[in-house]
Amino acid sequence: MNMIAAAIAIGLSALGAGIGNGLIVSKTVEGISRQPELKGALQTTMFIGVGLVEAIPIISVVFALLFYFVK
Repeated sequence: MNMIAAAIAIGLSALGAGIGNGLIVSKTVEGISRQPELKGALQTTMFIGVGLVEAIPIISVVFALLFYFVK
């Protein structure tokens, strides 16, 4: 039962991160199309945001494995 809960937690966090990354990248492309001169600043901010969003599934994996192995 703990393994199913861990798999659900990891799957949902990966789904949320995928949606979040899609939104971040789409809004960045939209911003670059509106103001091409801000491309560098927008890309830098996008990479920071994507890095923060990708940290959530990694943390979720760690917590899921901790809860699974520590009984």
